[in-house]
Amino acid sequence: MEGLLFTPPAGADEGGHLRPPPAAIALLAADGVLVGWSPEAEALLGYSASQVLGRRAADLIATSHAERDGPEEPRSEQRLRLGGTRSAVVDVRHRSGDTVRVAVTLHPLTPASDGASSGRAPSAVLMAAELEALRWWETRQAMLQGLVTQSPVTLTIYGPDTRLLWANASSVRELGGDLTALLGRSMAELFPGDVLTTQHLAPPEDLVRQILETGEPVIDVHFRGRSPTDPQREHVWSSSYFRLLDGRGEPVGVCEQSIDVTDHYRAQQRLALLAEAGARIGSTLDPSGTAAELAQIAVPQYADALLVDVAAEVLEGEEPKPVTAWDLVRVADSDGKPSRVGERVAYAAGSPQAESLAGSRSTTDAVAAPARLYVPLIVRGTPLGLVTFVRGEDSEPFDDGDRAVAEELASRTAVCIDNARRYRREHTAAFTLQRSLLPRSLPELSAVEAASRYLPADSHLGAGGDWFDVIPLSGARVGLVVGDVVGHGLGAAATMGRLRAMVRTLAELDLAPDELLARLNDQVGKDASDQNGKDAEGSGAAGATCVYGIYDPASRTSTWAAAGHLPPAVVQPHGPVSFLRLPPGSPLGVGRLPYEGVEVELAEGSLVVLFTDGLVEARGKGVDVGLDRLAAVLGEQRGSSPDRLCAQIVAELASDQVQDDATLLVVRTRALGARQVATWELPSDPALVARARSMAAEQLGRWGLDDLAFTTELVVSELVTNAIRHASGPIGLRLIRDRSLICEVSDSQHTSPHARYAGSDEEGGRGLFMVAQLTDHWGTRYMPAGKTIWAEQALPVP
Repeated sequence: MEGLLFTPPAGADEGGHLRPPPAAIALLAADGVLVGWSPEAEALLGYSASQVLGRRAADLIATSHAERDGPEEPRSEQRLRLGGTRSAVVDVRHRSGDTVRVAVTLHPLTPASDGASSGRAPSAVLMAAELEALRWWETRQAMLQGLVTQSPVTLTIYGPDTRLLWANASSVRELGGDLTALLGRSMAELFPGDVLTTQHLAPPEDLVRQILETGEPVIDVHFRGRSPTDPQREHVWSSSYFRLLDGRGEPVGVCEQSIDVTDHYRAQQRLALLAEAGARIGSTLDPSGTAAELAQIAVPQYADALLVDVAAEVLEGEEPKPVTAWDLVRVADSDGKPSRVGERVAYAAGSPQAESLAGSRSTTDAVAAPARLYVPLIVRGTPLGLVTFVRGEDSEPFDDGDRAVAEELASRTAVCIDNARRYRREHTAAFTLQRSLLPRSLPELSAVEAASRYLPADSHLGAGGDWFDVIPLSGARVGLVVGDVVGHGLGAAATMGRLRAMVRTLAELDLAPDELLARLNDQVGKDASDQNGKDAEGSGAAGATCVYGIYDPASRTSTWAAAGHLPPAVVQPHGPVSFLRLPPGSPLGVGRLPYEGVEVELAEGSLVVLFTDGLVEARGKGVDVGLDRLAAVLGEQRGSSPDRLCAQIVAELASDQVQDDATLLVVRTRALGARQVATWELPSDPALVARARSMAAEQLGRWGLDDLAFTTELVVSELVTNAIRHASGPIGLRLIRDRSLICEVSDSQHTSPHARYAGSDEEGGRGLFMVAQLTDHWGTRYMPAGKTIWAEQALPVP
């Protein structure tokens, strides 16, 4: 018997994702002998029809597993019964010797009524499929069934005309009707609303057409609108779209997959609102400014209007009084009545506002429209004022989540208002202290003509630590300094005062700029160490910057050194504007690197401009931009007086100065000519001491200072004699007629002289003591090549 063969239907797609796995079919006679074998059975087990027909089907079974309609039979009794439909999972031997696990179903056939049959007639149909492939297909079928009937995700199919073709059960519930009534309606009719996703602002209909044309899916588009089943509340949906193709690969529509993300979206919006509040509220340390910032953040994102009332005592920097004695002041009003800002506000006892203040908790008044939420401003259990959030009739009422956001906004605002109250007095005290520590006026000097400006920051951070100074030095020289202490407030101002005093003290020792900064750095480091790492409010020293220079009008030379500070600008009388190239050095108190001095010759009439970074650090611009603008002003106004030049620089640059104070010091150099300075170089020969006295006396005669000749001769004699005795090499003698008469003797020795009392039996030792008694001031300054001892006498009154 050849048996019966089966051929697959034409056009069957064996690789289709939604099609069931190919079923192997065999026909069995009443005695279990195979009488039919399909090509799918051959593909499944590897046996051709000729190899299995006529054999018992049970011979192919390796083992049997739990049957779907009953317990497993003992192995000795395993049979494929023909008395009814049965399903089982069995292991079948493959032609290769492997075992294939399959799911089988046995269906009995009804015998022919006429009983006519030739050979062995089929009594049952045996259908089999690979178990794993069958289970995978069944899983997909269950998934599809769940998406259609049970999934909370809405699935909607729109045709090329953007009208509804199909919707799953969740979508039908969302749309509020039966599918038959909804079919054919447009997207705009089903979900009126606006698109929130910025990269997809086109209407949904345009998105559908775009996807049909390109085949590119669109993911996570957010829509906001009102659902037909919940028209009183705005919802937000997250939707994704992809194209659907028919069996020929032609587009038939677009599937929309949506989920209601209203709660998630609102939570994100609330978090974003609180994050923005944390970044923006309190930037001014001003109660009114803080209330205005709260209004800008909350309206209209959170509320339609907002009112803020603060106790009058708090606005004045005082502690608030008991609630019963409160005097509230309106500091913010966003309901379109700005004239009410600054007015006194009183709430009657028993009102929601009064209850909120007394109970220090938020109170909602939703009886009358619009709804209002009253939230007290509380710090450390003490109410400072009240915030009223207002929503109109078209807005949703406040819920528990809204209440929590309102309380958080009010809490942050209260802390900022309390900070403004606490630091108002300190702010005023810091400015007063700083003003008192800065020079009230600049000295009149022969070396330079000077002018200055101090520009406080227009923020509420408090006074800064910028300072400047013009310090008279020996030999008609002048010390110029500008510095900046990191930080603001009383600590920075006090630190500035200490640094200015230290610079003046070190400058009077006639130290070179690099050595002065080194000693200043050591002292600042010690102060910081003594504070044991406290912040700028405690020590204020770490991070200070400074630039210091000395100008000598007799030689027209200047020496400069910087400690992390911007270099001065220099304008020679006939040269371009330039900035001194100084080794930057480390800021004071934060480094141990040596400071380096740079010597620059300045022609008479040169401009030197010292400043702090607050002058050139404009908002949103780099320091280089500020330096270029400063150079431009100097180039255009080089002929102006220092005071007028200061005004021009401030007018041009200070408009952008917002967050840091600034200091400006402008000097124009002068020179002492040959009629004011006399210089001699003497060999180291004791015989020339008399000659030195004689030259000094002759020079004083030419200057008309004969009254000072006797004292000057004694000073010259003593200083030159000491230089010859204790040093080697040539000796320099210089007389300077300035606002006083200055006598200087220079040698190559670095030994420091001391004035002392000599004993009655000592022949020497009285020289410097005598010089100190005869002159107004005397001292020693050191240079790389040696030292200079100077003595100063007052000029006779005409």
